[in-house]
Amino acid sequence: MTRLVIVGAGAIGGAVAARLAEADVDVTVVARGLHAAAIATDGIVLAEPTRTVTISVPVAPSVGEAAIDASTIVALAVKSQDTAPVLEELVRFAPVETPVACFQNGVINERVVAARFPRTYGVVVMMPAAHLEPGRVEAYASPIPGLFDVGLADGGVDDIARELVGILGRGGFDARAVPNVMRWKYTKLLMNVGNAVEAMCGLDDAGIELVGRARAEAIACFQAAAIDFASSAEEKARRADLLQVGVIDGSGRGGGSSWQSLARGLGSMEADALNGEIVRVGASVDLPTPVNALLLRRATAAAADRVPPGSIPAADLLAELS
Repeated sequence: MTRLVIVGAGAIGGAVAARLAEADVDVTVVARGLHAAAIATDGIVLAEPTRTVTISVPVAPSVGEAAIDASTIVALAVKSQDTAPVLEELVRFAPVETPVACFQNGVINERVVAARFPRTYGVVVMMPAAHLEPGRVEAYASPIPGLFDVGLADGGVDDIARELVGILGRGGFDARAVPNVMRWKYTKLLMNVGNAVEAMCGLDDAGIELVGRARAEAIACFQAAAIDFASSAEEKARRADLLQVGVIDGSGRGGGSSWQSLARGLGSMEADALNGEIVRVGASVDLPTPVNALLLRRATAAAADRVPPGSIPAADLLAELS
């Protein structure tokens, strides 16, 4: 069985690692700081709607100490803004033929990783999860905790993609190999352009309107740039009723990955990989993208200023666009 090294043990990486380790998959996580110390001492606490378990998972404090070799698949599960430094570590310590799978939002990661590692795989992640304290991750869907679509970033499916699907299946995930994975990643990007609104403002009526305008702007850019993406009907059929989202300790998830970045005061969020990508596509086809440009600018500032989630009224952002 191929060994899996998951770089980043946050909401997604930590929950996936815990479930795979529980299923006797050979998996190691790369984590840092208090989170790494907690995992090394006590394991990963995985909280789900029906249980809370503590699972021992090998942890390395850096990529260089993860012993990546030719029999390793690397899963990148860091936020997109953290890809660059991790990639530089991988270049130093991993063979160039190492398969690298991007378990990340956005579409930019596959481009930058493929420039250094030809065997790059896109992974579409549909998994409501959270990581807010060291040593603990929460996965809010049950009995299937997440959906994953896997394929070569430049198109097609190979034995590694199929093996990764099988590994994820052992952990109880619904995973499939798809030959056009980036088409599905652009679909997920459309879903994620509202992450900054959820994080900064919340989803009241004004917030919902702002998300709708950001998505409409993104769709127009994709169509003008001839970027293929799955339809809403296809996306709904993929999810169907597989993800049954519940509560943990009497509460639902506070918010998505960007909301969690603000809640943890990390100083950055994924806005450039999400709204920034729409701005870049728009510029390439001479389409203005005022909504996504505004969200990029305000989200970047909110993260840097470490403002609490929900502290910026969506109505104020709409007023800036009028």
